[in-house]
Amino acid sequence: MNAVPTSGKGTSPGRRRARLFVRHNSLGLFFLLTFLLALVGQAVAGHAEFNNQLVSEGMAPISLGAYLTTSDFAVDVTENWQSEYLQFFLYIFATVYLLQRGSPESKELGKAGTESDEDQMVGEHATGDSPRWAAATDWRAAVYSRSLGLVMGTIFLLSWLAQSVTGVAAYNEQQLRQLQAPVSWTDYLSSADFWSRTLQNWQSELLAVASMAILAIYLRQRGSPESKPVGASHSATGVEG
Repeated sequence: MNAVPTSGKGTSPGRRRARLFVRHNSLGLFFLLTFLLALVGQAVAGHAEFNNQLVSEGMAPISLGAYLTTSDFAVDVTENWQSEYLQFFLYIFATVYLLQRGSPESKELGKAGTESDEDQMVGEHATGDSPRWAAATDWRAAVYSRSLGLVMGTIFLLSWLAQSVTGVAAYNEQQLRQLQAPVSWTDYLSSADFWSRTLQNWQSELLAVASMAILAIYLRQRGSPESKPVGASHSATGVEG
């Protein structure tokens, strides 16, 4: 009688490594996949809306491929990206110094500030598996210790710049279709269209962060690192479940 293979036997090493990779990176992979699905959905819906607008103005509709190269699609994408990265940039730097009593999104009440080298395991306090730049004692340590916020801030500025460039192009296309004069990039930066697109995204992102920091004081999600343990006190700060 042939023996029944046990779990894991008969699976190639490559497939096992692939499964392990997916399991260990499932959070990032999940959000990357849902991002792509949402982007595709936005492209399809935006294409339909754009063509409806063209038809209403007596112009011929365009293909989905052509729509993906338009400034209308680009500005819709970049205006959302810049607000998301602004949220993370502000959150990363604000939580260094600002506290929220009872929130797992805050550090403990006595740890405001950049903390000691020993707490942060930098320089002579670095361990054998610490990042190489964390063990440095020159400019590399200073840069690496702020690298997350710097990168988030840089992406925010670049995506905001991209929004302004694609936004003025989209705005001027609409102006020309309405037989009105186009505007310069500098004029567009002070226009209601630019700031309406910008602020409508900023306010929603900042509200979401404030809601998370405050609601997590009193509400729980069992097993989530974004929540305190279910039985933790409402006043427990900087504790994650």
